[in-house]
Amino acid sequence: MERGERYRNPTEVQMSQLVLPCHTNHRGELSIGQLLKWIDTTACLSAERHAGCPCVTASVDDIYFEHTISVGQVVNIKAKVNRAFNSSMEVGIQVSYEDLCSGKQWNVCKAYATFVAQGKATGKMKLKPLTPQTEEEKMEHSIAAERRRMRLAHTDTLKDLLTNSTMQTERENGDCNTVVPAEKTRVESVELVLPPHANHQGNTFGGQIMAWMENVATIAASRLCHAHPTLKTIEMFHFRGPSQVGDRLLLKAIVNNAFKNSMEVGVCVEAYRQEMEVSRRHINSAFMTFVVLDQEGQPSTIPMVKPEAGDGERRYREASARKKIRLDRKYIISCEQTKVPLSVPWDQSNKVYLSYNNVSALKTLVAKTNWVLATEIDKVRMYTLEEDKYLSFRIEMSLCIDATQAFFLLSDLRQRHEWDRHYASAELVQQVDEDDTIYHVLSQTVSQENKPQDFVILASRRKPCDEGDPYVVAFRSVTLPTRPPNPEYTRGETMCSGFCIWQETAELTKVSYYNQAAPGYLAYVTTNVAGLSSDFYVTFKACERFLQKNKDEITVGLQNL
Repeated sequence: MERGERYRNPTEVQMSQLVLPCHTNHRGELSIGQLLKWIDTTACLSAERHAGCPCVTASVDDIYFEHTISVGQVVNIKAKVNRAFNSSMEVGIQVSYEDLCSGKQWNVCKAYATFVAQGKATGKMKLKPLTPQTEEEKMEHSIAAERRRMRLAHTDTLKDLLTNSTMQTERENGDCNTVVPAEKTRVESVELVLPPHANHQGNTFGGQIMAWMENVATIAASRLCHAHPTLKTIEMFHFRGPSQVGDRLLLKAIVNNAFKNSMEVGVCVEAYRQEMEVSRRHINSAFMTFVVLDQEGQPSTIPMVKPEAGDGERRYREASARKKIRLDRKYIISCEQTKVPLSVPWDQSNKVYLSYNNVSALKTLVAKTNWVLATEIDKVRMYTLEEDKYLSFRIEMSLCIDATQAFFLLSDLRQRHEWDRHYASAELVQQVDEDDTIYHVLSQTVSQENKPQDFVILASRRKPCDEGDPYVVAFRSVTLPTRPPNPEYTRGETMCSGFCIWQETAELTKVSYYNQAAPGYLAYVTTNVAGLSSDFYVTFKACERFLQKNKDEITVGLQNL
C-alpha cells in the first residue's frame, strides 16, 4: 500500500446500480429478486477474488429488508471475505441505497453468504488463510467461526423445538374471520436454465434461483391476501446441489402459516434434465416472510390459513417454530450488544443463539484496538478501554503452562473460588452440551443493600478453529426459571467477560481476562487504575499458582479422555 493511500480490503468488491423501470414491480419499487441477483453476483466476485478460481453459493444467512428502493435511486452493494475455512469462505455483504437528489443514504440489509471454491479437476479446493488487518476485519474474522457453528446447528435447533414444545394449532385473531385453505395458495412454475442464467462453469447463478423463488413466493402470498405483499425476511437456507444450463427447474410455493400481520411462504426447487425424466433433484428450499402494508405503511391483518392434513399440518407447525427461532435470532444476535438486556431468559430453543451472543460479544471486545495500558506489576498488565458508557478492562500475563490445560481449568467455575476471592462458590445447574454450562454463583461481594450477590451465568467455551486462534471461555448472565432471585441475595449481572488463552511458544501461554464492567465492578477497576489498590495483581497471581498447582492433574484427565 502506497504511503498515504487509504487501506482497502483486497477481497472487497463494490457494485452500484441505478434502479430503472425494468428492475421494479408494479409500485415502482426495486424487485427483491433483482436485488438478490445483484447481491449474489457481488458476493461471488469477492469470493473468487480471494480464491483465485470459480466459486458457487453454498448458503445464505437470514436477510432482513429494512427499506424498499424506488426508481431513480442508486443501490450500493459492498462485499468482502470475512474468513476462509478449508474449502469454504464467509462473505459479508452490506446493501444501502442513496437518493441522488438529496444525497442521503439508507441501509437496506446486511447479509452473510457462504461460498465454496471449485477446483478444475478435484472439485473442492483448499483455500489460503485470510489475515485481517483492521479492527472491524479482526472482529468479523473471529465471529465468522461462531456464525459457521450456528449454521451447522440450525436444523437440530428446529427439531429440538418441535420435539420439546407444544405448538399452537390455531391462530387467535379476533380481527379476521377469513380462513383460506392453504391449497388455494399453491404455485408451480417451471424455468429453463439458459446461458444468461449461468456462470462461467455452466452452473446456475444462486442469485438467479433466489429471484425465481421470490417470484413464486410472492404469487403464493398474493393468493392468500388478495393484495400485493412486501417481502420482509428470507430465512437462512442452503443450496443442496447445483443445476446447469439445460436443466428444467420446477419451483413450488405454498403459504405454510399466517400470523396476525405476516405469513410464511415455503418454496421448494427441484431440477430435472429431460421432460420425461421421472427422478428429480431437490436443490433448494427456502422460507420467506411477507407482510401487507396499508396506505400508512403499517402491516395489515392477514387472513388465516387452514393447512392440509398430513404434510400441510407439519409445515404449519414448523412455520410456528421457525417464527420463534427467527425472533430469537433477531433479538439476541442482530441487535447491537448495547441493546440486548444484560440477562436474557435461557431455554432449549434459544440456547444456540445465546451461546453465539456470549462468545461473539467477548470476541468483539478482544478485537478492539484502542486498549490503553493502565498499570503493570511484575509482568501482570492491566489495560482499560473507555467507550461511551462502558469501561472495560483486560488483565493478562504469560506463564509456563499448556494452553489446553489452562483452558479446561479456567472454564470450570466450580474451581474459581480457589483463586478468586470474589467467588464464594459455584454450583453446576445445567450441562447444556459439551461447550456450554450454566452455573449459579455466590459472590463474596456485598451489594448496596448490604446483602451478598449471586449470579446465574452461562459459560461458553470454544477451542481454536484455526492455527493462531485462542481458546475462549465466555461468561454472561442469563435468567433461569429454576433459579429465581433469592431475597437473601442481590441478583447481580455480568454483560460480557471471559478468558482468551493463546499458546505463544511450546512452553509459554498468554492468559488474558476481559470484563465489560457492570456498575458493581467500576470501583474495583478505578481503584486499581488509580494505583490505590493492587487487587488485580493479587488475584491474577493467585490464578497463576492455581494453574501451576493443578496442571499435572488436568493433564492426566485429558490423557484419559
